[in-house]
Amino acid sequence: MLTFEAVTESWPIAGRFTISRGSKTAADVVVVTLERDGIRGRGECVPYARYRETVPQVLEALEQQRKQIARCQNFADIAALDLPYAARNALDCALWDVTARQAGRRAWEVAGLSTPKPLTTAYTLSLDTPEAMAAAAKTAASRPLLKLKLGGDADSERLAAIREAVPKARLIVDANEGWTADIIEDRLAACQRHGVELVEQPLPAGNDEVLRGLPRQTLICADESVHGIDTLPGLVGKYDAINIKLDKTGGLTPALALARAARDQGLTIMVGCMLATSLAMAPATLVAQFASYVDLDGPLLLQKDRGDGLVYDGGLMHPPVAALWG
Repeated sequence: MLTFEAVTESWPIAGRFTISRGSKTAADVVVVTLERDGIRGRGECVPYARYRETVPQVLEALEQQRKQIARCQNFADIAALDLPYAARNALDCALWDVTARQAGRRAWEVAGLSTPKPLTTAYTLSLDTPEAMAAAAKTAASRPLLKLKLGGDADSERLAAIREAVPKARLIVDANEGWTADIIEDRLAACQRHGVELVEQPLPAGNDEVLRGLPRQTLICADESVHGIDTLPGLVGKYDAINIKLDKTGGLTPALALARAARDQGLTIMVGCMLATSLAMAPATLVAQFASYVDLDGPLLLQKDRGDGLVYDGGLMHPPVAALWG
């Protein structure tokens, strides 16, 4: 039988983090601890308002499902629970942690995966004025891959200023649904001029049909438009890549399945995160082994991370230690 506890934590951000939808100064997370036969494991999730999930809602849903959670025997049982995706993510990842510890093995061994390798992660620059973003890019110029939050009227100016500040940096862009169909070609042309490799979710999910067959040399990546395997068919022909986040899929188990299915469809894989600690990043590092683009920099944007957190060596992110997860 499984027992669990769920607690909320708030981790201050280093400054303010801004995207096209707004700003925040703290990462509010839910940490679930599962126990089975005296062995405990943890998982962390970020309820996200964009997906109509909140911290109180997740806590209430978990409490309402307490008896059902206690009867769960495996990952399929977790997936079948009537819970928000973020809640299922925390439970699924905690069960991976418990399962690995009971087996005396690492989670990737239990999953039949190769030993994870260190990976290059993007470093995100918050949406700001062209001048402020250029200054931030210059400060982060030693990092191998910069991710730019865009989604405003001055995006072309932002790109030009950033490229001037860091002429050799690799750049990717996240518009967070902030562009519209009438400007998409102009924005993509600006991205191409400044050597942007990939653009995440330029148009609102559900209002992106114009992307189908749109000529481009920059990869267009679905983020808000992709959740689980069932969303893949509607993306083919519109997007070149997908961003897999465990809070959207409902855990490591469905995220691994989505990565394999996307690869079979010929889609480029990106693995991303919400703003959270290393406990949330750790399971995603396993999915990231499938990815061409990795954006697991959440802990780098916080004032501090939790103990035994992931080790970041410049832009290189190392696999989690067992004391943290898995």
